[in-house]
Amino acid sequence: MPIRAVQSVFRDGVFDGKVAIVTGGGTGIGKCIAHELASLGCSVVIAARNLDRLHAAVAEIKSELSPKHAARDCVFAVACDVRKESDVKNLMDQTMQKYKRIDHVVNNAGGQFISPFEDLTLKGWEAVHRLNLTGTFLVTKYAHEAYLKENGGSIVNILVNMAKGFPGSSHSGSSRAAVENLTKSLAVEWAQYGIRLNSVAPGTILSSGVGNYFGGAELFERLARKFPAQRMGTVEEVAAATVFLLSPAASYTTGTTTIVDGAMYLEGNFWETTEHDNFPVYGKSKL
Repeated sequence: MPIRAVQSVFRDGVFDGKVAIVTGGGTGIGKCIAHELASLGCSVVIAARNLDRLHAAVAEIKSELSPKHAARDCVFAVACDVRKESDVKNLMDQTMQKYKRIDHVVNNAGGQFISPFEDLTLKGWEAVHRLNLTGTFLVTKYAHEAYLKENGGSIVNILVNMAKGFPGSSHSGSSRAAVENLTKSLAVEWAQYGIRLNSVAPGTILSSGVGNYFGGAELFERLARKFPAQRMGTVEEVAAATVFLLSPAASYTTGTTTIVDGAMYLEGNFWETTEHDNFPVYGKSKL
């Protein structure tokens, strides 16, 4: 084989001519992923339920791009509730009408709330699973039908760090674990189509979403001190991992989960076990 000159993947324009869909793209991690992709030459469709927020994100992203990329019609907003099949079909239709292709999909839309399992209602359980799991299913299925099956591409699913379970949010952990398994399963099933699937599992990330939890950013900053990195992660750090997995640099990487958590998962989780003496003992050994 002839020797080719090395061309770094970390270059401007690495996504030139490509089109990506980013769900949950109006805020936080999703918006940052969209910004990173657009700055590297990709055209990006951001999708979420709140169209006003999406339009604000489009304006913000375009204002921060270089003149070269800002001149392109490179960021487009589509209102979409990923839980609704009709909305997801419309998202694919509008993307194909606008850009004529779908090369990358980032399933970032999702959510959770803190609750011990015993306090969960069926309504809360089903709501989280419908958003995190069914939403990912619908977007993945219809992107595959619209373009990816015939042309290949890459998908990244955004999870949470659940390497040691997700106590206090088992409804979210179980739905994300299902998405991780879906990622691995489709990485095998869809390899024949030239489609790669990977997941990114963020740890404690300082984003707009932390305000939705009791204690907010201050609580998360304090808890983060318990872990090796001694700080929270940033949306940019999650976006960088995601963009790598979408890029040609990851062309032989599929079916994996990249954990972005400053080694938090190696030490434990936030859940503090209540002191008790209720675990049955088998055997007679004593200290």
